[in-house]
Amino acid sequence: MSVNQQIPDYDLDEMLVVTAPEQLRALADPLRATLLELLLERAATVNEMARAVDRPKSSVAYHVNLLVDAGLLQVVRTRRVRAIEERFYGRVARTFYVGVLSRPEDKQVVARINGLAEAAAEAAPAHAADALRCTLVHARIPVEEVRTFWAEVQALARRFAQIPRSGDQVYGFVAGLYPTDAPTLPDTDRDPADRDPVDVDPADRGAGQ
Repeated sequence: MSVNQQIPDYDLDEMLVVTAPEQLRALADPLRATLLELLLERAATVNEMARAVDRPKSSVAYHVNLLVDAGLLQVVRTRRVRAIEERFYGRVARTFYVGVLSRPEDKQVVARINGLAEAAAEAAPAHAADALRCTLVHARIPVEEVRTFWAEVQALARRFAQIPRSGDQVYGFVAGLYPTDAPTLPDTDRDPADRDPVDVDPADRGAGQ
């Protein structure tokens, strides 16, 4: 997989831990989340972002200013065009990680940020067209392995975001790791002699008689 380390085309931190209420509210807004994602490709002006999302420039400027005030966006460079200074905005970090929250109202805000639900709705046309690539696997693993595996998934997501842009189609990549009530097989570390008779395979009954 070819990866361009210059995507996006400006310097930014790898991760920002988000806990402030204004940051959480900024991330919970669908339009602002879209603007943040666009800037993973390259820095952009308000006018460019407005064209990309097909919204009025004044509306996008309002949301960009909120993101700047929340410390999630910053001006990464400027360009002078006919006596007008254009500002190019970029993210302050490649990944925004929601930290430990203590206020109930902040937890309610974060609960509304469900990337899997958004992806499911977004992927519906691809599913209908038989163009959806998807996999779902369950595994009973210790929490230490969960943390390790999720770090690997985040690294893969960063690689995806850094693939050089080309072609005519935008693809989405979503990953989720969550506890479930899915069934699991019993442990196999018990001595066979200690197993309950109902656990014995019928084919094994009578063996050795």
